[in-house]
Amino acid sequence: MRTIIRFAGFMSVFFIGFLIVNYFIFYGIASLFSITPGYIFYTLLIIAVISYPVAAMIERVVSNTATRIFYTGASAWMGISFYLLTFIIIYSLLSLVFKIPNEIAGIIIVSLTGILSAYSLINSLYLNINEIDIPLSHLKNDMRVVQLSDIHIGSIRNSSYMEKIVEKTNKIDPEIIFITGDMVDGSARLHTNTFNAINKLKAPVFFITGNHETYEGLDEVFRVLRNTHMTVLRDEMVECNGIQIIGVEYSFELNHMEKVLSTLNIDMEKPSILLYHLPRELKTVAKAGIGLQLSGHTHAGQMFPFNYLVRLMFKYMHGIYKYDGTYLHVSPGTGTWGPPMRLGSRCEITVITLKGEK
Repeated sequence: MRTIIRFAGFMSVFFIGFLIVNYFIFYGIASLFSITPGYIFYTLLIIAVISYPVAAMIERVVSNTATRIFYTGASAWMGISFYLLTFIIIYSLLSLVFKIPNEIAGIIIVSLTGILSAYSLINSLYLNINEIDIPLSHLKNDMRVVQLSDIHIGSIRNSSYMEKIVEKTNKIDPEIIFITGDMVDGSARLHTNTFNAINKLKAPVFFITGNHETYEGLDEVFRVLRNTHMTVLRDEMVECNGIQIIGVEYSFELNHMEKVLSTLNIDMEKPSILLYHLPRELKTVAKAGIGLQLSGHTHAGQMFPFNYLVRLMFKYMHGIYKYDGTYLHVSPGTGTWGPPMRLGSRCEITVITLKGEK
């Protein structure tokens, strides 16, 4: 029941916001091309506004090829509308200084939106393998590990995408695999067979929850993952290949990290890696003597210029950061959320060579 209430609340807020955005876009484009709003205009506006909420509700009840296509199209429209809105705002500002004929501006806006949308959709289909080196305190020998994050298995990315990730990861042949939250998307009902591919991974797998697991409901998520051969860490620590691996669950509490770490017996003379979905609280992690934190959540902004908004919310947005001898790596995500689009970022499997002390 709580999941349904959260979902309904999110959709209500989304609907109002998306209505305002689409109203601005439709009237902006209409004015540029001197179109008088009529029956067709308002029909298209209503379809554009309700497409995603309707598709999302259908997917929660029944999911098949037709509904997934509808959902994918509705999700893509969110990204397309974002580009249209951005270009219309830019035009409005430029028109205060420069005289630009409306029809020419309209053609340019529609053309640029089409080009960027096509590129973004195609770019999100590629799964990039990025190799980086990060020193790890007290590690004797180099170790090769993989970080996956924000896979968002649901209506758009399903079991076939999970198979693709597993195949590529096994070819890398890492010693340990870390999944730092948001394995599920929450767009479609979950099925146990969707995650069967995880059992084909050849290295030990450690998983911590993200915000989307919380939205879906942890009981439901753990139900579909219970037959997978991976270790779910819920505010606890285990040791694997000589490394202390600490998994902190996603939490809305700002001091949750400090509370969890204070209960764990972390040996500061051993190498340690902390998994936490949100890229924050690096100072707390460093204070606990942990060598490396792996996080996700930000998607590296996913779509330009949205990345600038994400950067306002998160100091650590993408890549490697260091504080007082402790490193943080923020993954750009292995999948996408919302629009299946990426501009200025890529879906990524991160291969990390942990550099030992010589």
